[in-house]
Amino acid sequence: VYEKKKLVHEDNYCKYDNEYLQMFTSSLYIAALIASFAASKVCSKFGRRTTLQIGSFFFVIGVALQAGGVNLAMVVLGRIILGFGVGFGNQAVPLFLSELAPAKLRGALNICFQLFITIGILIAGIINYFTSNIHPHGWRISLGLAGVPAMILLVGSFAICETPTSLIERNQIDQGKDTLRRIRGTNNIAAEFDSIVAASEAARQVKNPFRKLMRPSSRPPLVIAIVLQVFQQFTGINAIMFYAPVLFQTVGFGSNAALLSTVITGLVNVFSTLVSIYTVDKAGRRVLLLEACVQMFITQTVIGMLLLLHLKPTGSLGSTEAMVVVVLVCVYVMGFAWSWGPLGWLIPSETFPLETRTAGFACAVSSNMLCTFIIAQAFLSMLCHMKAGIFFFFAAWILVMGLFTLFLLPETKGVPVDSMAERVWKQHWFWKRYMIDDDENDGDKVVKG
Repeated sequence: VYEKKKLVHEDNYCKYDNEYLQMFTSSLYIAALIASFAASKVCSKFGRRTTLQIGSFFFVIGVALQAGGVNLAMVVLGRIILGFGVGFGNQAVPLFLSELAPAKLRGALNICFQLFITIGILIAGIINYFTSNIHPHGWRISLGLAGVPAMILLVGSFAICETPTSLIERNQIDQGKDTLRRIRGTNNIAAEFDSIVAASEAARQVKNPFRKLMRPSSRPPLVIAIVLQVFQQFTGINAIMFYAPVLFQTVGFGSNAALLSTVITGLVNVFSTLVSIYTVDKAGRRVLLLEACVQMFITQTVIGMLLLLHLKPTGSLGSTEAMVVVVLVCVYVMGFAWSWGPLGWLIPSETFPLETRTAGFACAVSSNMLCTFIIAQAFLSMLCHMKAGIFFFFAAWILVMGLFTLFLLPETKGVPVDSMAERVWKQHWFWKRYMIDDDENDGDKVVKG
C-alpha cells in the first residue's frame, strides 16, 4: 500500500485512501461479529475454557494462512479466520476473569485482559518497525510471528481450569465447589457458593436467554453494554492505532519514523493500562471514565485545530507542530488506556445476571466488532474527505460519552457480580424503573439479585 501511493494523486489527507488496506483491516471485525453469537452458545453449553480453546485453534489457522498467503484473497481469508478467533476469545476471556476474580479484585484482574492486548499492540509495532525494511518477505515475518502468542494461548487454554460458575451452571456441582475452594484458597466459601448455585438454578429455567434480554428487567445492563462498546470505538482510538503510521506521515514524519512513533504510543498504551489496574478498584469506574472524557476531548480538539490551521493539502507541519501532535496523541492514548479501553470490557462482563450473561456479552462483543468494522472500513475515506474535521467528529462523540457516563452509568466497584440487580440497577435513579418482576409464560424467570 505504501508503494502504491506513488502511482496515484495524493495530498496530506488522501495518501492512503486504499480500499485494499481498508478491506484487509476491517475483514477481521465483521468475522468476529458473526462468530460472537456462535461463541455465546458454546460458552454457555460447553464452558469458558472450551470456547477459548476453539478460539485458539482459529488463531493458529489464521496466522498460517496469512503468513503463507500467495495472493490477497488468501491473506484476507486468514484474517477472517483470525476474526473468528477474536469473536470466541473476546466472548470467553472477560467472562472467565470476572467469574474467577473475587469482587474486591475483579476490576484489576479483568483489566489484565486489556493490558495484554496493549502489550500485543506494542510488540506488533516493534516487529513492524524492524521488518519494514526486510524485502520482499518482511510482511510474512510480521504476520507469521503472531503464531507465537497463538500457540501459547492454545497450550495455555488446556492447562487452565473451568470457572466454578460455568461448572455449576452445567450441573457439575461438586466439581464447581472444589474449584471454587481451590481458587479462593479457603474452605470458607459457603456464601459465595450458595449465591452461584441460586443464580445457576434460576438460569437453567431460562429457555431462551436472548429473548430474556428483550424484557424490561434486562434492559439496563444490555443498554449499558452496547452503548459502552459503541462509545469505545467512537473515541477514535482504533482509527488512530490502526493508522498511526498514516497519521504521523501526514504530519511530516518519514515512513520508518512513523512506524517508530507507533512504538512510542504503544509504550504509552501499556503503562497507562497499568495505571488502570492500580486505580480501578480504588477510584471506581465512573471517575476514570469521566476524567478520560475531559482528557480525550481536549486532545482531539487541539489536534484538530493544529491540523486545520497549519497542515495544508500539500507540504507538512513544522517540526515543532509535528512533535506537539505526537505528544497530544500520546496524552490521548493515555486517557483511553486507563478508562474506555479496559472498562469497555470490564463493565459488561460484570453487570449481566447469570441467566443472560453469555447472551448479553455476545451482544456486547458483536456491537464492539460492528463499530470497529465501521471505523476501520471508513476511517481512510473519512480522513480524505473530512481532513482535520475528523478529530472534531470524534471529540463530539467524546462529549456525548461524558454526559452519558455522568447521568446514566452507575458505579459497580466492589459489588458482587450476582448482586448487581439489587445493589446497582434497583438503586439507580433512572434504571430502577425497568427493574420489575415479570410473570413469565414460557418458563423464563426473573432473578431478584
